[in-house]
Amino acid sequence: MSRTVVVIGGGYGGSAVAKALDAAADVVLIDPRDAFVHSAGSLRALAQPDWAGNIFFPYDTLLARGTVVRDRAVSVDPGGVTLASGRRVAAEYLVLATGSSYSYPGKPAADARSDALDDLRRTHKELADARHVLITGAGPVGLELAGEIKDAWPHKQVTVVDPGDQLLPGFRADVRADLHRQLDELGIRLRLGTRLAAPPATEPGRVGTFTATTTDGTELTADIWFRAHGVRVNSDYLADGRLTTRTGRGQVHVTGTLAVEGYDHVYAIGDITDVAEAKMALHATRHAEVVARNIAAQLRGDRPGAIYLPAPDPVILLPLGPRGGVGQFPSPDGPVAVPVATVSEYKGADLGIGRYAELFGTAGKEQVDA
Repeated sequence: MSRTVVVIGGGYGGSAVAKALDAAADVVLIDPRDAFVHSAGSLRALAQPDWAGNIFFPYDTLLARGTVVRDRAVSVDPGGVTLASGRRVAAEYLVLATGSSYSYPGKPAADARSDALDDLRRTHKELADARHVLITGAGPVGLELAGEIKDAWPHKQVTVVDPGDQLLPGFRADVRADLHRQLDELGIRLRLGTRLAAPPATEPGRVGTFTATTTDGTELTADIWFRAHGVRVNSDYLADGRLTTRTGRGQVHVTGTLAVEGYDHVYAIGDITDVAEAKMALHATRHAEVVARNIAAQLRGDRPGAIYLPAPDPVILLPLGPRGGVGQFPSPDGPVAVPVATVSEYKGADLGIGRYAELFGTAGKEQVDA
């Protein structure tokens, strides 16, 4: 009997589940990129291009036995995957782990590492020439971007606009209050409860002075702007319905074992699942642990028994540069605020680069920019 596990998508969850099953199965990991992108570091890579090479990890060091195929899935059915090249990959087990797309620079757009680095360097040069930066979107990505810009260029003016009337809704009041305090200390200006009436004439990430008007009538003049909103689930390869039906958000229904509804050999992890929780790398890696345990059990002839339980309270580590930021963790007594020193230790200082160097077997090896 075949022991082939095909993992579609080499992001946080896909890479983790492929690594976990490498010794027990014939793993085939499919991704159009030539390297894993630690997108949580993309914003610092923009502000510090000499550091940018740290966010890319070669797929060829991930698996000892398995195979990585650089291609894009265009259709999936219960028996395998059809790729853009026309190749067919048969599978005994399938894992859908294609994640989501996000506005650049929140996630690099290019599939090739060299092209992504070129994009980051080009945008850095544009940003360096701007005095006033406008960011649309005050979610974690927009605020992290603002913090990275202020850390690299303390004297730049940074304004963040968002239609919501509250930062981090659903989180503890003291976490939100501390976030406002730190933003004020950094000189980051917030315009909440409004949005731009129309996008600026210049493209995002391109320097060129403009004046934009918000829906409450305020005029904002800036030299460059970035869009920090607009998540899109990467699930077009399911559009033909040969495997399953997607939700209105492009996600798939999963059971408690993270199996796609209607199947016992097809799983989904990360952003593509309809699990009611924030879509974060942390959760995708927890999904990967559950799915790896279930497939490993099936390979042994046992029933899959690992169940995924979403955290009852929202979790976040939101750095504002390497030394600032806020966080919230769960505890037996409910969610607790995370001290800024902990935010820096666990994420802000190196944005978790060390963990992925261990996963990809590059710890202690120098990254060389292409």
